[in-house]
Amino acid sequence: MNARPTAESAARTVVKPAAKLAASAEKLETSSERIEDSADRRTELAADRTILAAERTYAAWVRTGLLALASGIGAQKLLEGIVPNWLISANGSLLILFSAFCFGAAVWRNLNPGPPPPRPDVPSIQPWLLISVNGFLALVSLAALVGVWLRPA
Repeated sequence: MNARPTAESAARTVVKPAAKLAASAEKLETSSERIEDSADRRTELAADRTILAAERTYAAWVRTGLLALASGIGAQKLLEGIVPNWLISANGSLLILFSAFCFGAAVWRNLNPGPPPPRPDVPSIQPWLLISVNGFLALVSLAALVGVWLRPA
């Protein structure tokens, strides 16, 4: 028996591990593509959550402003005959001015959210719509303020 390996047996010992290595490399490439796709999708979903969180914050500011506006107007009737008129006017004015501040803060906060999120799938509210709706609400607040100060004593 010959103790030296033949060229054929040496080739077999090299080819089998090489084939395993090639299959392993292919699996690794497929796995890394899947991980990249998964990371990209997580980033897109995070961007969508950022947009939706900004819209919830906007809605909270508007809701607070509407509540302050209604409270400022309602304070006039609720406190009539209980406290002096100057206190009713001051209270209503502060609440109505706070409502106008909330409407402005809602627009500012939505238009300046910080660093932009990467490629969101969710469309954000158009700035012209934010400014026009909140501008109208601010005008309503100012009209209510004039109404509080010009009400008959």
